[in-house]
Amino acid sequence: MPFCTGLYLTKINNKVKAFQFTKNGEPISEFEITKPKPCGKEILIKTIACGVCHSDVHIHEGYFQLGEGAKLPVPLMNDALALGHEVYGEVVEIGNKVKNVTIGKKYVIYPWIGCGECEDCLNEREHYCSPFTTRNIGINVNGGHAEYVLVPDEKYLFDAGNTPDEIAGSYACRGLTAYSALKKADLKKGSSSVIIISAGGLGLLALKIIQAAYSINPIVVDIDDEKLLAAKKAGAREVINSKDENIIEKINALTNGGATSVIDFVGAQATFDIASNMFGLKRGGTYVIVGLIGGQSTIQLPLITVTARTIRGVYVGSLKEMDELMSLVRDGKIQHMDVEKRHISHANKTLKDLKNGKINGLVCLTHE
Repeated sequence: MPFCTGLYLTKINNKVKAFQFTKNGEPISEFEITKPKPCGKEILIKTIACGVCHSDVHIHEGYFQLGEGAKLPVPLMNDALALGHEVYGEVVEIGNKVKNVTIGKKYVIYPWIGCGECEDCLNEREHYCSPFTTRNIGINVNGGHAEYVLVPDEKYLFDAGNTPDEIAGSYACRGLTAYSALKKADLKKGSSSVIIISAGGLGLLALKIIQAAYSINPIVVDIDDEKLLAAKKAGAREVINSKDENIIEKINALTNGGATSVIDFVGAQATFDIASNMFGLKRGGTYVIVGLIGGQSTIQLPLITVTARTIRGVYVGSLKEMDELMSLVRDGKIQHMDVEKRHISHANKTLKDLKNGKINGLVCLTHE
């Protein structure tokens, strides 16, 4: 994908704020950078609100924890980076080749931007583009921790309708990931045998989306009673603490013999082990793993065959899936969650709180 040259040409008195870090694990600090100038197909967005998710924690640290001391490194940083890939903002400038975008209109940015030339990018799998060639906003290039975000093409902008500012950006990652996971879970409308593991921010967002897209009120499992209470209030059919010694028996009773679909937003050894038993004797079940907590487990391979079970992983979602999700959002079919708003100057504390499980639900950062 071609990009304009000279994106950060210096202009007198054309400096803006960006909260960046220059080395993995080091504190985020306020910097003054040159305001980006769009050209060609580019659009300049002024950040209104930017959601914060666990991926931000991993990117800041420089690795994904795999468990048992193993780490998956994030591609090395070459420059200072402003995190923030769940961006909602207002168009303030456009390049001379932009056709269908109006200055002053607000959009959610699809941040999973590939090279535009590889096999994945050319086959509607741009989000699978190599981490060494992507231009993912807030991951490889400056995102919503900066006052202004440069978007390479209008196809990455999505109208959020009347969605509240503070949650709109969350649909670009957590909402999209949840939606993509649900699509991969082989769901049947109105099913009573679907389990969601996690009542955290992502799990609760998935709960809202599954109700809107599939008319399903799932069973929600978590280790935290306070979060389970929130899930129950949000419409979960039933909630179960994963520490309950009778969890499998309860699930079998609630699902008439076992789950048909389990979507795991934790992705830890403990949740894998529990989920593997949630299907009971039912055949054809689908287990979708989304979370990245890490760990390892074992499974008797013949059981995969005799139960005709599918285990799938999910990595965010495609541009097409984003379009489908935002259609639901614009039509008002998804009941929005409350979001805690914090000023961008609290970015470090927010990442720390998220990492330590001190945030219930969703949180976003604003520049005002």
